[in-house]
Amino acid sequence: MLVAIIAAVVAAIVAIAAIAITFSIMKGRSSSNVSVKKDVRSISSVGVSSTLPDSAKRVAGSGSGHATGVQQAAPNPSGNLKSRFVAMGVLAAGVFGSLTAKIWSMQVLEQSEFRSASDENQYSIVYKPAPRGRILDADGLPLVKNRSSLTVLADPDVADDRDVVQRLSATLGVPYNVVRKRILDASSGAQSQRVVASDVRMRDVAFIMEHSDAFPGITVDERAVRDYPYGALAAHAVGYTGFPSEDDLKNPPEGRVVKSGDSVGKAGVELMYDNMLAGDHGEKKVVADTHGNVVDVVSETQPVSGSDVYLTIKGPVQYACDRALAELIAPKDGTIGTGKGTAGAAVVMDVRDGGIVALASYPTFEPEVFSGSISQDVWDVYQSDDAHRPMLNRAIGGTYPAASTYKAFTSLAALANGFADTSRTWTCTGSWDGWGSGDVQKCWKRSGHGTLDLRGGIVNSCDVVFYDIAYNFFEHSSLGRGPATVSDTAMQDYIKKYRFGERTGIDLPAEEAGRVPTPEWKAEYFKDTPEEAAWKGGDSTNMVIGQGYVLATPLQIAVAYGGLATGKIMKPHLLKEVRNAGGDVALSAKAEVVAEPDVPMKDLAFVRDALKGVTVENADIAPLFQDRGIDPATVACKTGTAEMAGKDDYAWFACYAPYDDPKYVVACVVEEGGGGSAVGAPLGAELLAAVLDYDAGTYADMGKIAGSTGKAVEYKGSSSGRTD
Repeated sequence: MLVAIIAAVVAAIVAIAAIAITFSIMKGRSSSNVSVKKDVRSISSVGVSSTLPDSAKRVAGSGSGHATGVQQAAPNPSGNLKSRFVAMGVLAAGVFGSLTAKIWSMQVLEQSEFRSASDENQYSIVYKPAPRGRILDADGLPLVKNRSSLTVLADPDVADDRDVVQRLSATLGVPYNVVRKRILDASSGAQSQRVVASDVRMRDVAFIMEHSDAFPGITVDERAVRDYPYGALAAHAVGYTGFPSEDDLKNPPEGRVVKSGDSVGKAGVELMYDNMLAGDHGEKKVVADTHGNVVDVVSETQPVSGSDVYLTIKGPVQYACDRALAELIAPKDGTIGTGKGTAGAAVVMDVRDGGIVALASYPTFEPEVFSGSISQDVWDVYQSDDAHRPMLNRAIGGTYPAASTYKAFTSLAALANGFADTSRTWTCTGSWDGWGSGDVQKCWKRSGHGTLDLRGGIVNSCDVVFYDIAYNFFEHSSLGRGPATVSDTAMQDYIKKYRFGERTGIDLPAEEAGRVPTPEWKAEYFKDTPEEAAWKGGDSTNMVIGQGYVLATPLQIAVAYGGLATGKIMKPHLLKEVRNAGGDVALSAKAEVVAEPDVPMKDLAFVRDALKGVTVENADIAPLFQDRGIDPATVACKTGTAEMAGKDDYAWFACYAPYDDPKYVVACVVEEGGGGSAVGAPLGAELLAAVLDYDAGTYADMGKIAGSTGKAVEYKGSSSGRTD
């Protein structure tokens, strides 16, 4: 930079000097002409007479003034021309002097800089993708690993050969525009070959190699791609990878270098921990000629594999969840509608640290289909409502009325606000009309439960008991007819102690927050229809049993029941630890307590005992655990049956065990599965048995899980009815 400045200054000085000299000469010439004119006028003034004839005098005097003839003869043509040549010579010398100074600076002073730039122009960096780290379960079982894939690569100039691009498109089954766009993508280096397709079929590779003359500039390489040894196992948890989008290339995450040939996380753990799973690119410094052809390799570094991510998932327990959902919902060739329900989800969590032991959603998908170029037909199936949306992670993104699983929390609210105690009783006749409006609300047991206390209301899931509790909350607020002794949201505030209505913070994308409805929420939601915006008594009686506008995810239910079991709300997480390429632990997850609900211990003990009563005293539920070798007295649980307009009931079940020293919580839901006791409870008991047996070392089943086939038949619904 300094050399360039000096050269510019020298050239400027020479040019300025030349211009100055030129103007000086021109000025001198002008001054000489003026002096001659003055002399001529002085001669005329002394009266020198002319001897020319009169006619000649008239011709000579035809100009203005009598001295005109003398002025025309005064300038010196030869002197004037000479001065102009001198000026032009000086100016030319200045110009050539400036050019000489610049050439001298470029050849002498800036020689090293230009040589360096010239050398750099010869070199290009070619990047090679690094294998991604593996994803393993808590005990080191690989859930996602790598395998070699046949990858078709193209030289950059192939994009200009329409015939070759068309042949590639036809051979690989990839649209012409997509093929050309991939070849034009230079993000992996100007001289890098561009990835056209990964995981290419052997017959397509053979065709390209056998007709190499028809595919100039095309090569086939073996590269690492994701391998899923257990098919769709834990698909919604681990996620999948794919080619980087334009946004991935333009706005990569901090600390992440993304090139067009890379695989990037698109969902699940693959997305959340992409920075750790992605390795470091290999770099090859090459010399290229003027046509961009590589003529020499200067240096090369090999790619470094990404770190391995260990999850809290326990493979056999995850397998039990995925298999149980598939066998329940689509037992015949994966066809939905041939079993019970149309979709479902399940969560198994360690209540001690929030670690997710299993997270399943059905129908599910095959992550491997995203490793190459997913076909439009498969993508359409995975996004289809007719196929019941396999890509939706219902465990964290499915929101449902919580149904009677909510009663554990509304019971605590009733005890804290004085609308229930251990001695008060209610009489259930199967229906309730506390406001005397004629708008009768039914209990799930149409014949009624008779007289029972709050514990009996929880054990038998009696709706009438809870309708009356909601009635008191409403009437003793400013919304009711009596004096206000509690806030308008007293019940909701207590429910929110267990983190309903907000995301749990699990390390997965696309989690939903659910909803705890309030008068303020309803006014905003129905702001365009004011007649519907007011909070009414029926809203309270619906909410108290987990119906109406209530929404919750299976994960939220699991986290909340974990809070009931231990008194602490744990942040759920999938990450156990990260190990680098050398096998050293680079990062370990830490248990995080996000809340300790301020709930009187006597109230908590009361509700826990009632939940154990559901297991022990319910003639339909106790045998489910006994048949699996579990003492019902060691389990606390709650069933639920969510009513959905135009659909069959949704079956809920939540439980934790061991009762005296809680370790695991299970929450599951089956869409259109029917009653919670009839469908949800058997599923939950099976999953709890799997995790307890795994801990005891007596369960280690593993196998492949199939992704959705997209097949579904008209669902006839469950005939079990509501058995809350």
